[in-house]
Amino acid sequence: MIERDILARLRQSLACIEDRKWAGTSPPERFALGVGAIDAALGGGLPRRAVHEVFAAAMADSGAACGFGLGLALRMAGMAAVAGEGRPIVWVQQAMAARQHGLLNPNGLAEFGASPSLFILIETRDALQALRTAHEAVRCAALGAVVMELWGPAKELGLAESRRLCLAAAGSGVGLVVLRLEADPQPSAAFSRWSVAAAPSVTLEAAAPGHPRFDLNLLRHRGGPGSGRWRVEWNRDELVFRQPALSGAVVSLPSHRPAGATAWRDAG
Repeated sequence: MIERDILARLRQSLACIEDRKWAGTSPPERFALGVGAIDAALGGGLPRRAVHEVFAAAMADSGAACGFGLGLALRMAGMAAVAGEGRPIVWVQQAMAARQHGLLNPNGLAEFGASPSLFILIETRDALQALRTAHEAVRCAALGAVVMELWGPAKELGLAESRRLCLAAAGSGVGLVVLRLEADPQPSAAFSRWSVAAAPSVTLEAAAPGHPRFDLNLLRHRGGPGSGRWRVEWNRDELVFRQPALSGAVVSLPSHRPAGATAWRDAG
């Protein structure tokens, strides 16, 4: 009964979104991250009509993985750097992830450069409910992107289910970012797979917090050979990833770094 109620409310919300008129053209088939070396390795960027997996490199990197996933979703949605402008993003969160790391925080989203009013947060009881909800959301062509945040092994997300999600994304044109926390990679049909760790940021003028930084490890992507490791930072004003201003911006993952980049999440 609870699952049916969630899906019914979601369908009602999506129906209202589909009735709206969106100005401008549809987002492009590919979206660039903003770092030349990464976009070149990806053949110009990532496809929007696809599924992309983001794994936390370690337990302490869950916040960083979610931050990178949020950045991907904003880039995928073609979000303009203007508050309140853009297509909605549906964020489906498994209840265990919410208990371990907290819900999305409106103030944190705003600090990241995202408009909280454009997010629809849905908390689900378990991974199976999250999968069904995300699949329903991905089919709505009026959305900018869908994010599914899972905790633990999530055996329900097997190869067959990931293929269903990929087909739904290809059909609607709405991409899906799958956040995997406390999980190891398993076979899937996802176009790209990333491992993310937190990297230390540099304080700005007047002791203002620095831009969030991430150590990225591209484990695989179906658009070409090879993988890669980079350090990037998120520019909240332009809603794009950039190379850090310091020398050695594109580097291998360090063997020792503090856990950080988690301020965008609610500690509760």
